Amino acid sequence: MPKKIPASGQKKFFLHVLVYIIANIIMWYFTYAGKEHEAFVYPLPIWITAAWGLLLVGHACLVWFSYEDVHYDLYEKQAEN
Repeated sequence: MPKKIPASGQKKFFLHVLVYIIANIIMWYFTYAGKEHEAFVYPLPIWITAAWGLLLVGHACLVWFSYEDVHYDLYEKQAEN
């Protein structure tokens, strides 16, 4: 069974989540700040939130579901020749 990649990336992932939350709070606040009387405000940050959220899911998959390639050394050795 291949070794799991070390969990050193978990701190970076949680930092990524924290930045995601703070940035989204700021974006959504400024989108609707002072717009109480308008009938409709286009929710532009929804695109950024959705795309960044998908990237966050990908980052989580890399952190928790990645395994080391057991034959990588063999590949490097063959690539040199």
